[in-house]
Amino acid sequence: MLFKNLLVATGLASAAVATPTGRQASRKLKWFGINESGAEFGEKNFTGVYGREYIWYDLKTIDQFIEQGMNMFRLNFLMERLTPGNLTAPFDPQYLGNLTEQINYITGKGAYAMIQPHNYGRFYGEIITDVAGFKTWWQNVAAKFPSNDLVVFDTNNEYHDMDQNLVFNLNQAAIDGIRAAGAKQYITPEGNSWSGAWTWVSSGNGASLVSLKDPENKLIYQMHQYLDTDGSGTHAECVSATIFSERLQAATKWLKDNKKLGVIGEFAGGNNTQCINALKDGLKYLGDNSDVWTGAIWWAAGPWWADYMYNMEPTQGTAWRVVLPEIKSYFFS
Repeated sequence: MLFKNLLVATGLASAAVATPTGRQASRKLKWFGINESGAEFGEKNFTGVYGREYIWYDLKTIDQFIEQGMNMFRLNFLMERLTPGNLTAPFDPQYLGNLTEQINYITGKGAYAMIQPHNYGRFYGEIITDVAGFKTWWQNVAAKFPSNDLVVFDTNNEYHDMDQNLVFNLNQAAIDGIRAAGAKQYITPEGNSWSGAWTWVSSGNGASLVSLKDPENKLIYQMHQYLDTDGSGTHAECVSATIFSERLQAATKWLKDNKKLGVIGEFAGGNNTQCINALKDGLKYLGDNSDVWTGAIWWAAGPWWADYMYNMEPTQGTAWRVVLPEIKSYFFS
């Protein structure tokens, strides 16, 4: 999701032991989740000031989401704040401490935590071309969480306007770096063209990324899908009551034809009848095709989203109050 600017704990805890969440046996989809967004805010000031330009996530709301049945938290942050200066720089201890605290809290509750650099294939605003450095960045990050089975690695958020071969190479480098660290968890490669499900095939992502190799065979291709006219997620209106399922069909066929798995890493619709009907229709479609779709993750929540039209932050966010009660049953049998 592309957006403009809106608006600590530092201790490193030990890796959490995986425990099953309640309702696990009744899940129609493996993952039902939320994007936690705020640690990537203030992206024009890559250093940033905590509490003024960016924010980490309220652990109390993690519990509230889990009570609603969510078991996946996609943690948005900036690469530049984790390794200031360059891709192979030492970690910033405070930023790593915040990220680690979030991961350990979430996984300690038996839910999944997705490590998600929200960088669009860029570093300090420039397209990443240092493939070897990108591999090292991911090897260093994965080495912090090699044995926590509930950690998931997202290679990068929404590559766009990039050479398709470079997108392939960066994804493969991330996979290689993570595995070189000894980490064996799920990895979610993302595609070019904002990783849209509706353009997954037509953009060339399908033809290119089908060739990614993972020795652990644990790739889950991450796609995003919004329901407004241009698929950008910047409008409250949805095209139709069936637009979500319609925009998933080509990607679903690609997954089935190639024996791959996918996840909708971002989705949302406005607080209105047509959008809610579209969300229900699309989530039903995902459930009906759970042989290839592992789940969906709502955009977004976080302490600073205020009156944002898709805000699902408990307890005042409009999506929390109105949309979540309407859609959550579609994730369960």
